[in-house]
Amino acid sequence: MTQPRSIFPERAQILSGSALKLIAILVMLLDHVAVAFFRSMPSTSTASFVLFNKPYSIYGISRDIGRIAFPIFCFLLTEGFLHTRNRLKYGRNLFLFALISELPWNYVHSGSWKYAKQNVYFTLLLGYLGMWVIEYFWEKRLIQTALILALLFVSVKLSADYGWRGYIFILLMYMLRNERPAQAVCGSCWLYYEWKACFAFIPINLYNGKRGFIQGAVGKYLFYAFYPAHLFILGLLKYIILAG
Repeated sequence: MTQPRSIFPERAQILSGSALKLIAILVMLLDHVAVAFFRSMPSTSTASFVLFNKPYSIYGISRDIGRIAFPIFCFLLTEGFLHTRNRLKYGRNLFLFALISELPWNYVHSGSWKYAKQNVYFTLLLGYLGMWVIEYFWEKRLIQTALILALLFVSVKLSADYGWRGYIFILLMYMLRNERPAQAVCGSCWLYYEWKACFAFIPINLYNGKRGFIQGAVGKYLFYAFYPAHLFILGLLKYIILAG
């Protein structure tokens, strides 16, 4: 299969899917550590330095770096959708891990079991269903449009992480999957409100189309499980610190 056109020449495309996954989970971990701990610590939440008249704190910098995780996860989702052998099972896994992640997600962000937003797995699930609708009803545009709008309505009401904007972003990534320069430009324009996330298109365009070192069912499910597992550990540490 022909590799989609990239911003960078082929010799520069050195990142496998596994490398992209590793980048995404590491910056996401930094982001959630900042939410769980840095936000409430004076030493990390107050400005450490000023650059171009703008103050920067460890908390703010960590959150800015963490913004690149979501576009990478969306890109990996579109790759997974295109290459999975069982789309029903793939969608089921997204739903199950969304449910598993919800309580630790709530606690990390609010210090309680209730939080206004749902975790990002729900956004990824809605985007996955949207891609499925686009492909399955390609010749039935009226049904396709109605279902896309129905999923958009659900994304608004559900208020998951990145919300309806995240849902539409996933569809943009899918529709422009063969033109990564256009993907980067349109995706960056759409993410103007989180402009730091646009830096994610650098590693995305360095992707070489290879699976990499994360292989087999165990590796796949460990990647799925990292999200709820790290939220659970951060939530537990937060509870211990608050209780102490």
